[in-house]
This record gives sequence, structure tokens and C-alpha cells, in this order.
Amino acid sequence: MTDLVYTFVPSPLGRLRLVASADAVVGLYFPEHKPTPRFPGAVEGRTPLLERAAGELDAWLAGQRRDFTVPLDPRGTPFQRRVWAQLARIPYGETRSYQALAQAIDAPGASRAVGAANSRNPLSLFLPCHRVVTSSGALGGYAGGLDAKRWLLAHERITAGRPGLAAPRGAPTTPAHSRW
Repeated sequence: MTDLVYTFVPSPLGRLRLVASADAVVGLYFPEHKPTPRFPGAVEGRTPLLERAAGELDAWLAGQRRDFTVPLDPRGTPFQRRVWAQLARIPYGETRSYQALAQAIDAPGASRAVGAANSRNPLSLFLPCHRVVTSSGALGGYAGGLDAKRWLLAHERITAGRPGLAAPRGAPTTPAHSRW
């Protein structure tokens, strides 16, 4: 049997594909995700981890939570993983520029490389690459499409001011990163 299982989660942005190993969520993809993810041997199914992740996504998309607590295992190069770890530190409802992200990982001349790492983020929403914009404030790119990025940023702006929107009591305020 394969070690990866996937399911689809309905959302305002279309059916999101959620992929997990036995221990962690490894992918979340939009219907028109570019580049198209490949998981040879993955099987469609439901697991307790996928159910938990889907529930957290549903609550996040409904504006009922800001953070995720499911374990994540983004698969990528060491540089990509540094960028993705920094994404998890961008507060809900805020944005950062590619340049600021490059500086935050001690690679101040690597804005383009940061953009490339963002485009390979396997955990959209969990690792919020939609919060990264150009230095001028333009949207830049987004693997799920610019309409999805606009929707996500607007969703966070609208819900950011709601009182009581926080991680459940005792939950970490950034995603659990069991493998990185």
C-alpha cells in the first residue's frame, strides 16, 4: 500500500486536493494549481489526519480560525524549506514582500529565488504564500491563480478584525512542523 492518501475538500475556491502521509499533511492544491502536483501511487481515501486537516481548513475558510495545528511535512530543498518556514511566521491578515522574506532568511539578494520557492510551496494556505506580494504591493504570482490570491487576502482582511478568532486554547499559534 502507498504511504500517501488524498481527499478533496470543497471550498469557495473550488475542490482543494489534500494529501497526507501517515504522520503529516504533505500537500494542499487548488484545482488549477501550477505546477500540477504529482503523487504516483497515492490513493484516494479518508484518514483521521485528513479528517482533522479538512476540519481545520473548513473552519479557516469559514473565518472561524486563523491558525492550523495539523503536522506538516513540506517536501523540498533546504532553501525552499527555509522560505516555507518563514511563510508560517507571517501573521494572519498581513502581507510581506518577496524582498522582506529574502531578508528574513538572511538571503537579501534572493527575492527571485524566494518567489520561485513560493511557487513550489506544496502546502498552500497551511504555509500562507498568498501573503507574499511584490515590494510595490502588487500581487505577484500565485499557484492557485491571482483570483484565488485576491480572495484569500480579502478573506483575511475581513476576518482579521473579528474578536475571538484565534487558535483553540492551548494550540500553537503557528503550524506544527513535525518534520522540519
